Amino acid sequence: MARTYSDAVAALNTLQSNAAAVEAVRKAGKSMNLRSVPEMIEWCRRAGTKGKGSTSAFLSSILTQYLPSPSQPNPLFNKIGLYTSPHLRFVRERIRINNEPLSEELFAKYFFETWDKLEDSARAHGEPTDKTAKPSYFRFLTVMAFHTYIREGVDTAIIECGVGGEYDPTNVILNPSATGITSLGIDHVQLLGNTIEEIAWHKAGIMKKSTPAYTVSQLPAAQSVLERRAVEKSVHLTTVQNNPLLQSIALGLSAPFQHSNASLAIMLASAHLQSLSYPLPSLFPSSLPQEFIRGLEQVRWPGRCDIRRQRGISWHLDSGHTLESIQLAASWFASEVTPQLPPAPHLDSSSPQQALPPPSPPNPKHQFPRILLFNQQTRDAPSLARALFSTLSTSLNTPHPFTHAVFCTNLTFRDSGYRPDLISMNTDKEKVQALEVQKGLQDTWRELDGDCKVEVKGSIEEAVGWVRRIAEAEGQEGEEVKCLVTGSVHLVGGFLEVFEGGETVG
Repeated sequence: MARTYSDAVAALNTLQSNAAAVEAVRKAGKSMNLRSVPEMIEWCRRAGTKGKGSTSAFLSSILTQYLPSPSQPNPLFNKIGLYTSPHLRFVRERIRINNEPLSEELFAKYFFETWDKLEDSARAHGEPTDKTAKPSYFRFLTVMAFHTYIREGVDTAIIECGVGGEYDPTNVILNPSATGITSLGIDHVQLLGNTIEEIAWHKAGIMKKSTPAYTVSQLPAAQSVLERRAVEKSVHLTTVQNNPLLQSIALGLSAPFQHSNASLAIMLASAHLQSLSYPLPSLFPSSLPQEFIRGLEQVRWPGRCDIRRQRGISWHLDSGHTLESIQLAASWFASEVTPQLPPAPHLDSSSPQQALPPPSPPNPKHQFPRILLFNQQTRDAPSLARALFSTLSTSLNTPHPFTHAVFCTNLTFRDSGYRPDLISMNTDKEKVQALEVQKGLQDTWRELDGDCKVEVKGSIEEAVGWVRRIAEAEGQEGEEVKCLVTGSVHLVGGFLEVFEGGETVG
């Protein structure tokens, strides 16, 4: 087998579960979870539903301020690891050192070292060395991340859970310095359960005896479960409120709901530093070290509350893909659309009734182009679209939040298909080719707003090209056309691939 980055990605993709296998997992339900951690141990922390990636990014940005630099004459660390999922454009984004994704060379090196060790182990036990000798896609990457961080001499690693917590493949760390649980919502119900209480039980599985645990304000039912499990595990659980100092800090992730994630990251960073006997200001957390402030201001997390500008279009990207995160994305976009209004109040993500930005003056029909580019291939796409429409209609005080909407698949390019890093085996190929989900979304949106011009496209490239043509034909000199791109991490990642590529077909 060749040993390039492309070869590594191709081999890794063979470990993905196809649509049939994913459906079998759904039917098996939570019993599939029971094998996860034992298999990881044989093959070989931050949980939450919303904000895991953002909180991890805030935390990593804070801790990297303690790396050697002109502003840090007394560094604590040399290398800090960050393991997250999923990725946007490149699978190597999942395994970062000092906030930078692994290079293609290092990814290939550590991928094949892990691959070979698993095959050698199988061979030594007289077992086949084919696909059955390796764990599944996410578990393999988790093993590889740990291997990479050990080989690279990483001092501190921030490990984000994949799904759940109790049975998540990352939950093999016995003595973390701290654990954090972000805002909980309903997601991955096939594996975690249909209620917030069941999901909270799984998320609490990352708590470890005598290790401080932190969470944000949750729905009462979820909070009760977290507190009960903390007692069972002999863990001191702290519920973190929004730090008022954030009102005067220009967060790198600026949406109002990010205050909750930033506040949690502050407490996790302080717990880790204290575990290393590093002194913090006596007034902490009412007074933050300069390293914390710089980290909060300098954080970047592509695809989340992310704005890109090009050709008279302001592309607003948010990879929200659950009911709650879609509502937050919609509220963020509304606050960007109406900058002349006072700042939106903080969105309490623990409440099912989201706080909304102040409504704009009545606008029965918005004439200047405002465009939606949306897809969600595997979840209840119509419900997410309705939540998006409802939140924006209320926030903008109009029954017509968009003049145009385009629904596409996650196929990156019309002619060349997917970039290898973006291939997903867990969707039904026939349904994708038939545009089944997209046509359903088209019907849903037309029911919600009969005046909106709705289009269906077979690829992200074609959808982006369509938006660009609308902006050229109907935009006005000196005013940007705003387009919200949301509904799926895969959609946002594919969009960035197209966006960076320049020309598009329509």
